[in-house]
Amino acid sequence: MAGVNQACIFCEIVRNPTTTRLLHTDEKVIAFQDIKPAAQRHYLVIPKEHIPTVNDLQRRDEDYSLVRHMLSVGQQLLQKDAPQSIHRFGFHQPPFNSVDHLHLHCFALPYVPRWKAIKYKSLGPLGGFIEAETLLEKIRPLLSKCMRSSSSSYSSLTGADVFLRHHSYPHNR
Repeated sequence: MAGVNQACIFCEIVRNPTTTRLLHTDEKVIAFQDIKPAAQRHYLVIPKEHIPTVNDLQRRDEDYSLVRHMLSVGQQLLQKDAPQSIHRFGFHQPPFNSVDHLHLHCFALPYVPRWKAIKYKSLGPLGGFIEAETLLEKIRPLLSKCMRSSSSSYSSLTGADVFLRHHSYPHNR
């Protein structure tokens, strides 16, 4: 999962960003316009690290943080460029992804032409398109890093105990 894939078109953009006009870049991700836009605004946010698909993400703090960051970047871009539009964010799931490099689709609707909406439908257990928030729910770590490190006594607690500790009045802690 780590590093760059020499044969990947998105890894090429990461290695040589002069070939594509970047809308955003930071230490974790880059963003650019989709080469075949399906909406008024259609941006892609990709990690700089090569991660093939959503199926390679796990319930880990690193994966959750990365997807949350990708979504935040996409939201900021569309809020700036198309504040009056309805926004939609999500990922294709295998076998429906066209490029094997994790990428978040960021849309300012409507779809153009309208029939392109079909490419961005969920097909339930068959895959298709998964909304970014739904993916985040799937990969949300069961216990966040801050909860694990806040107290060593948590290791012997049940899930209900942890919930009560964090959702009760201070005098019950």
